[in-house]
Amino acid sequence: MTVAPLPERIVLYDGVCGFCNGSVRWLIDRDVARRLSFAPLQGETAAALRARHPELPDSLATIVFVTREAGGERVWLRSAALFRLARELPAPWRWLSALRVLPRALCDAAYEAFARRRYRWFGKLDACPVPPADVRERFLG
Repeated sequence: MTVAPLPERIVLYDGVCGFCNGSVRWLIDRDVARRLSFAPLQGETAAALRARHPELPDSLATIVFVTREAGGERVWLRSAALFRLARELPAPWRWLSALRVLPRALCDAAYEAFARRRYRWFGKLDACPVPPADVRERFLG
């Protein structure tokens, strides 16, 4: 059986996090070039990527952005993932990537503080929602 190559840009997100699902919808609305694909951290795509990238955490408390480039796959976590994702969006959202000059430790500390509270503030879903039909092809298992 031949396995199809993964898309060039994949956002891994917590599929049962209310904030994370809202963020994916926000990204879809702004990704007019349809460059991004999405997969829940609870799914098969994330498991396959974890097998290839031991730096990927088992925790659901982070966003992961994976790109396929000429030299292989590259993985960004936490705030680095957010800033790299911003580069994929049109202006003015692209300009947020300039914040990558801030100290990574500071940005990651703020990210992790938010991640610890996200279920309390935005809720936790019982299951990963089914994506709308018009964007379903951009979602991986």
